[in-house]
Amino acid sequence: MNVLLVAGARPNFMKIAPIYRASLACGSVRCSIVHTGQHYDQEMSGTFFEELEIPQPRYSLTCGSGSHAAQTAAVMVAFEDVCLKERPDLVLVVGDVNSTLACSIVAKKCGIEVAHVEAGLRSFDLAMPEEINRMVTDAISDHFFVTEESGTVNLLREGKPAERIHAVGHVMVDNLLHQVACLSRQDQTLLKGFHLKKEASPYLFLTLHRPSNVDCRETFSGIARALNELARNRTIFFPVHPRTAKTMKENGIRLADKVVLLPPLGYREALFLWKDAEAVLTDSGGLQEETTALGVPCVTIRENTERPITVEIGSNVLAGTSPEGILAGLRESLAKKERARVPELWDGHASERIWKVLAGGEGDAIKP
Repeated sequence: MNVLLVAGARPNFMKIAPIYRASLACGSVRCSIVHTGQHYDQEMSGTFFEELEIPQPRYSLTCGSGSHAAQTAAVMVAFEDVCLKERPDLVLVVGDVNSTLACSIVAKKCGIEVAHVEAGLRSFDLAMPEEINRMVTDAISDHFFVTEESGTVNLLREGKPAERIHAVGHVMVDNLLHQVACLSRQDQTLLKGFHLKKEASPYLFLTLHRPSNVDCRETFSGIARALNELARNRTIFFPVHPRTAKTMKENGIRLADKVVLLPPLGYREALFLWKDAEAVLTDSGGLQEETTALGVPCVTIRENTERPITVEIGSNVLAGTSPEGILAGLRESLAKKERARVPELWDGHASERIWKVLAGGEGDAIKP
């Protein structure tokens, strides 16, 4: 079986890395990594791929940034050439970025089957570009690999065949547990955050990049008020996304001295800090899941989430974007820590289950 495994940006590589590693145990599978280059990232050096224990991509398309339409179109044109050259049996896509949508469309138009990992997740917010990508990708996929029960429910409601839906767990958790093990074997004194963590306890960890939060001055100002209130008696480590840094400067957003602004961090550097935080505040989708997997309290600074299981049984609280909601969300998340649970199958073996279905034709399909 000839498979193209697609990634569009650095976070995607955290998801495809365990899938690629697991493919090596399948003698019938030839798996090639395609990097669409949706986001240029200078951090993605040879060392980056070595840490993930995967080879550099076989194809690097360097499509670059741009509007959603321009970026999607560039990926489609470039990926079509790869498909015509490789004639793969399957294109495997992950998540909900523009590359996921673009490569799925190209594959189907070339008569190639598509497998979607993280299928069925829905925020029901059509203002989110990611929601459009999720819905369209699922509309044309052939194999659906779901991370949580809500994904199964959504796909069945949308008329997808039950025999094509497989609950496998979460490849992001596969990578997370792998990286936690690597950290335990590493000389942690060499990590950038070692002295930061040593000097500040308890501390919070913050990520903020979603356009709806950082592009609107009123919204961002309210979030900043909550952060400054929290920083009265805690340190907050804040690796600042370039988009966020730009809007902070343009809108005159000022944060307290105890909100420590850091440059963007590599995956392992960030993990080293957030895994031991009193709580994580974020508008990221992935961190909602990763914190749930490790039992770290999480406050999601959004009005909705496509990952409801992290709220229903995990350590995540959906706080909204108002100062009052964020402050209350932190109190609630800290209080629910002891009763939070890790979702079923989030055990580090999702990638193996995916290949069991694709390469072996086995695995338990969802019963309608």
